[in-house]
Amino acid sequence: MGEGVKAMLARPIQLADEVAKQCAAARSFRAECAELKARADKLAALLRQAARAPDLYDRPAARIMAGATTALSRASALAARCARGHPRLRSLFTLSPAAGFPRAVAALDTALEDVAWLLRISSPGAAGDGDDDSLLGLPNIAQNEPILFFIWDHVARLHTGSPAARADSAANLASLARDSQHFAKLIIEEDGVPPLLKLLKDGTDEGQEAAARALGLLGCDAESVDKLVQAGVCSSFAAALKDPPMRVQAAVAEAIAGLADRSSTCQDLFAQNNTVRYLVGHLASGTIQEHSRYSVGSNSSKNTTASPQQPMKSLHSVVLAKTHSMRHTGGDHDTAIHTDEPPRMSNGGEQDAKRNPHMQSVVHSAMAAKTNTNGSFVPPFRPQLGTSGSSGRGAREVEDPEIKAHLKAMAAKALWKLAHNHLGVCKSITESRALLCFAVLLEKGDGDMGTEVQFFSAMAIMEIARVAEHSLVLRQSAFKPSSPAAKAVVDQLLRVVRKGEYDVLLLPCITALGCLARTFTASETRVIAPLVQLLDEREPPVTKEAVVALTKFACSENHLHVNHCKAIVDDGGARHLVQLVYLGDEIQIEALILLCYIALYVPESEELAQAGVLAVLLWASKQAHMVQDTRVEALLPDAKSRLELFQSRASR
Repeated sequence: MGEGVKAMLARPIQLADEVAKQCAAARSFRAECAELKARADKLAALLRQAARAPDLYDRPAARIMAGATTALSRASALAARCARGHPRLRSLFTLSPAAGFPRAVAALDTALEDVAWLLRISSPGAAGDGDDDSLLGLPNIAQNEPILFFIWDHVARLHTGSPAARADSAANLASLARDSQHFAKLIIEEDGVPPLLKLLKDGTDEGQEAAARALGLLGCDAESVDKLVQAGVCSSFAAALKDPPMRVQAAVAEAIAGLADRSSTCQDLFAQNNTVRYLVGHLASGTIQEHSRYSVGSNSSKNTTASPQQPMKSLHSVVLAKTHSMRHTGGDHDTAIHTDEPPRMSNGGEQDAKRNPHMQSVVHSAMAAKTNTNGSFVPPFRPQLGTSGSSGRGAREVEDPEIKAHLKAMAAKALWKLAHNHLGVCKSITESRALLCFAVLLEKGDGDMGTEVQFFSAMAIMEIARVAEHSLVLRQSAFKPSSPAAKAVVDQLLRVVRKGEYDVLLLPCITALGCLARTFTASETRVIAPLVQLLDEREPPVTKEAVVALTKFACSENHLHVNHCKAIVDDGGARHLVQLVYLGDEIQIEALILLCYIALYVPESEELAQAGVLAVLLWASKQAHMVQDTRVEALLPDAKSRLELFQSRASR
């Protein structure tokens, strides 16, 4: 609603006065002209009332004024002929009153109804209290596209309705957007975004939640997301993430995930508005340190003021004591995790520490590493105060556990989508404690949302690993071998891969391990064997991901490719790859590429001779569909010649 539409009222008001004046001066068809004049007077009165209205809904007002102008122009032409007419010339009068006047009167009646409807929806309180679904009548201009009427009505209620009515209209707009992309685009075109943003800022809890869901659904494609970004949705979502209630924050996090998934243009803006920080804060709360607020490490940590750590008589002190004990007894922090029981951040800290002492020690080590940066402490994150004046932590403690779990799952999902192919977001995530959070959540999840948050955590780790694969800086900062958080992540990825169950977690964990291939040292011998085991008669997607992951260990870009190729052969990978090249169908080429790397770097291996690798390479060189692949064309001749040389020498 705006002032621009009032400029449109001048022309129809002038026309209405002109029609009334012409009808009063009519010399023929005076009865019909009197009826026409009555309609024109009523329409002029309504138009002047509209001009005095504080706000008018622009989108329908423009159409209504155009229709009223057309109707008044036709009525004016008809009245002008009657005013100029003469009784003696009536026989030459070509106008047919039976057809002309009824049509003009009907057109003015339509304009009257439409203007009256516009005034009703633009009046504060006209939308009612929202307890029912009563609508304010169907305007005639929406007869050809009735959905416009529903959109206009609900957008108007967002402006002028009571808090309950606004929440109800936001929920209805969300439902329309969910049903059809066409409806979502219509809502954006009909100026539905600004009132939804306003409702997200100052509405009731139900209204804010409904507005967040609606805005997330309106971004149905890249073009729509761009329009939402231009309207200021990024800063509004970031502000909503700071304050309770958690159900609103969960809806906002889910909306952020949807927008980031459909368009990459919003990732930078979300990062600039500290969205990543707030999402990681929700992810970390209750996950890695129960009794202290989450604090985000930053590049400016050198300049932060030292603040002493507060003593805690809970799980943190238990973990601290356990860590000191392990250090004095020479405990190995790098041993694999053999239990599926995750750390439970609860008051029963001693029991939880006994369940999984390894993860507890990793948690403490990562917390200490993040807290102490270059001799200074990272200041704790101060809880934000909500509009009611209560702190975010206090509000969090009284929330339903299911809502807490849902918020954590949606925060993980949003971070997954924001991290996709974006180095800046990945650096922000890894500079915080999010990697440790993902490791803890991947182990068992969180409450009733366990499987969901596990999946989102695995996908987030996979996206960060994909970016790290092509970024040396990110690999060195986030996945250095001495990092406790990186160790925890790798432990959990290996746990899922060793388990080998074909579920939603397996594929992203395999992919993540492959992308991190260049971060492992020569002493890290745990990774290859679980991946090789997945080559033996597994589901095709699992086998393909395992082959691709192992190829990243064996390729020339990996400086430890010789070590990794030997490990693949020692774990029995050659015979599995031979079978896959012969019978692997869609993964034949991927298996052949890995086999070529192995033949290049460990051609003297007796296991290759026993598996018949040379025969496989000779057979593959005669397969047209294989040699047409550029990667095979570059690798196969050298691999075949190297294998022929060493195996022929061994046979003499």
